Amino acid sequence: MDIYKLNLRHLRAFSQTARAGSISAAASEVHLSQPAITQALSKLERTLGAALFVRTRGGIFLTEPGEMFRNRVERAQEHLRIGSERCVRAANKKPSGGFQRFDHLLTSAQLRALLAVEEAGNFSWAARAVGIAQPALHRTARDLERLSGVALYGKTAQGIELTPAAQALALAARLSLAELRQGIDEINAWLGHDSTELSIGTMPLARSYVLPKAINDFTRLRPDVRLRVVDGPYADLLHGLRHGQLDLLIGALREPVPADDVTQQPLFDDALAILARSGHPLAEADAITVRELAEWSWLTPPKGVPTRDLFDSLFADAGIDAPTRIVESSSQILLRGVLLGSDRLTILSPHQVRLEVEQGLLTELDVDLSHSSRTIGLTTRQDWQPTETQSMLLGLLAKVAGDRHINP
Repeated sequence: MDIYKLNLRHLRAFSQTARAGSISAAASEVHLSQPAITQALSKLERTLGAALFVRTRGGIFLTEPGEMFRNRVERAQEHLRIGSERCVRAANKKPSGGFQRFDHLLTSAQLRALLAVEEAGNFSWAARAVGIAQPALHRTARDLERLSGVALYGKTAQGIELTPAAQALALAARLSLAELRQGIDEINAWLGHDSTELSIGTMPLARSYVLPKAINDFTRLRPDVRLRVVDGPYADLLHGLRHGQLDLLIGALREPVPADDVTQQPLFDDALAILARSGHPLAEADAITVRELAEWSWLTPPKGVPTRDLFDSLFADAGIDAPTRIVESSSQILLRGVLLGSDRLTILSPHQVRLEVEQGLLTELDVDLSHSSRTIGLTTRQDWQPTETQSMLLGLLAKVAGDRHINP
């Protein structure tokens, strides 16, 4: 379902009713009449397709899906509370004309407008992206600005960009919406039709071995779940994770942990190797030295990637200048083509080219890289609370990682 169909005020009425165990007690908290709250709860239940409360003469009580959804709603509201406070602080001045707790007054339309402008950098393009008229989106975006009392949009030569205050609120909005999506997924799974969509950021080793096996095992157990696998530069993947656009990252872990709002979980240690095409002049050589390696051209990952750091340290530790005739790329397809068509060398995990090695196209050179082990694992948001379906995938990833030695 469209996440923006959820009415934030109705969600607040739901959480207050759940907390108070009474519609009348919740009415004064959310400033709605009892009939309005009753109507809001009924509409929310119809939207979700599940009863959230059991209504008896003794009171109103949460059902099992109601308990699950309450957890997600409260986590979503907490993100918005923190985001609204950070928004005001980021403005670096006292808000003018805004509401002190404007997170209580936010609407789904305002969040959608804010995020659309952030992505499009232009009110017209943002309106087109969400399918509404430009004046309507512009009005909604400016309503949010008046509600907060701080400037949210700034003009640039390229169009419109979010101010630091708006960026803080946009981050909170994405995390809040991610929680609500999880809540919807949990209810649908409880109803028997799992609608989960998992978004996974991957780095080379994971997408060549560990992840494909886990995906096949997972989709046999959850055939209706949709998986979105995203690759790209680590910085982009980390940004997507921290902003709720990705659920997890899998690949080489960073040391130290790259941000204080993410956590890393090791899966296994993986040693690197020097590889070349079969028939390379060094293919039959024994105990190849670092000085010999320095004489050849190389294909390496870009700077900032852990494997590139190990490549640089290989020569630095030996007191030898690193090769300068290098081609930088993280593309597995390019790597295969360049190595097979030249005498270049590369440094990577043998698991990444296991098929090419088994087919006799590439070979591992006799170089001692036992010191080059790097840790492969999962990176998630620190406060992320996975659903049962998401936890199943995490378990399968751990199992595949643990079983990888069976078919090295």
